[in-house]
Amino acid sequence: MSINLLGTKIGMTQVFTENGACVPVTVLKVGPCIITQIKTMYSDGYNAIQIGYAQISSHLLTKPQLGHLNKSNAPALKYLKEYHTKDSSQFHLGQIMTVDQIKVGDTINIQGRSIGKGFSGYQKRHHFSRGPMSHGCKNHRQPGSIGAGTTPGRVFPGKKMAGRLGTSTTTIKNLLVIDINIEQNVVLVKGSVPGKPGAVISIQST
Repeated sequence: MSINLLGTKIGMTQVFTENGACVPVTVLKVGPCIITQIKTMYSDGYNAIQIGYAQISSHLLTKPQLGHLNKSNAPALKYLKEYHTKDSSQFHLGQIMTVDQIKVGDTINIQGRSIGKGFSGYQKRHHFSRGPMSHGCKNHRQPGSIGAGTTPGRVFPGKKMAGRLGTSTTTIKNLLVIDINIEQNVVLVKGSVPGKPGAVISIQST
């Protein structure tokens, strides 16, 4: 059974293994998540489950949102996400999913929104090299030519230029689970995870 959960990034720290090696880890608070909807081939044309995370006050949601959650007797939840499954019959509405489904040594995929860095130049954004720094050159960090003049007489769409950097959906694959605290719903994974501390992340088993 594939494991699908939502959580929050807490931050980064380091742990030491039994042989004294220092391992950088990211601390994640994962779940508990509630299954709010089950989709099947018969009803929707595909198998999927929808899970909810982060309970909030009911006055922050609209009546249609609350009506959708009431079908599964779920409380007011801030985040909802759908995951495709091979067989949705193994789940039931209102089922609570926690970190006890994950084991130490497993590898998981984590998806989140990367940190926004604002308007950035082409060197920082696309890792272009700079111009010459001597002999009277004046294009140290300038973009240079962006296309011919008469033909085609325009800049092709998708040209790598300066612009907004970050705030994009990013997935880090095959992160190793180092430690789990089931009582506090905390998971330690080796390596970095996209997003700032407090950002919502999506976990999916490999």
